[in-house]
Amino acid sequence: MNQSSADQRKDRNIILVALNAIDQAFGWLERIVVAGSVLVMAGLMSLHVVTSLLSGLLTEYETTPGLTWLAHINAVIPSGIAGTYEVTEMLIVVMTFVGVGYAARCARHISMSAIYDQLSGWLRKTLLIIICLGTGALMFYFAYKSAQYDMTLYERGRTSSALGIPLWTVNLALPIGFTLAGVQYLLTIVRNLVSDDIYRSFNEKEEYSDVPLDDSGQTHASAERHGV
Repeated sequence: MNQSSADQRKDRNIILVALNAIDQAFGWLERIVVAGSVLVMAGLMSLHVVTSLLSGLLTEYETTPGLTWLAHINAVIPSGIAGTYEVTEMLIVVMTFVGVGYAARCARHISMSAIYDQLSGWLRKTLLIIICLGTGALMFYFAYKSAQYDMTLYERGRTSSALGIPLWTVNLALPIGFTLAGVQYLLTIVRNLVSDDIYRSFNEKEEYSDVPLDDSGQTHASAERHGV
C-alpha cells in the first residue's frame, strides 16, 4: 500500500513537472509578445510625436534670416511616422488577445464568484473545475471561429490602408490568444485533479478570503477553525 502511494506521488510529480514546463513556455511567449507590443507601440508613438513637433518647430524658424539652413535639416526629418496609428491599432489587437491567455495564466481574469465564494472544500474545487471546463471549451470554440475568420481574410487578400500589411497576419493573434487561454484552463483542471489544494490557475493557489457569514466579519474558514 505504501509502495503504491509512493508510485502515485511519483507519477503525479512527473505530470506536474511536464505541465509546468509547458506552462512556463507559454508564459515566456505571452510575456515576450505583450511586453514587445507595448514597447514598440510606446516607442513608435513617442517618435511620431517628437518628429512632428520638431518638424513644426523647424518650419516656423527656417524662414528667419540667418536660419535658412534649418530648411535642409527639416527636409531630412519626417513630419511624423507614416502609419503610426495603423500600427498602434494592430498592436492593441495583438496585446488584447494574447493577453487573454496571460490573464488566465495569472488568474487575473474577470470572475463571477457569488456562488463560488459561498462554497468550501471539495464543492468549491468541483465548481472551479466545471467553470474551467466550460470556459476552456468556449475559448477553443472562439479560437476555431477566429481561425475561420482569419482564413477568410487571407483568401480575400485584405490589407491595411496605409502600409498594405496583410490583415490576416495581425488577426492571427485571435486564434493564438484564445488557444493559449484554453490551454491554461485545461492546465488548471489537471492541477486541481492531481493536487489537494485549490488552484485558480496552474500556479496560482486559492488564497483570497471567503465571504463573511455575518456582520462580525467571520468567514467560513475562520468559523470552521473555531468549530462554529
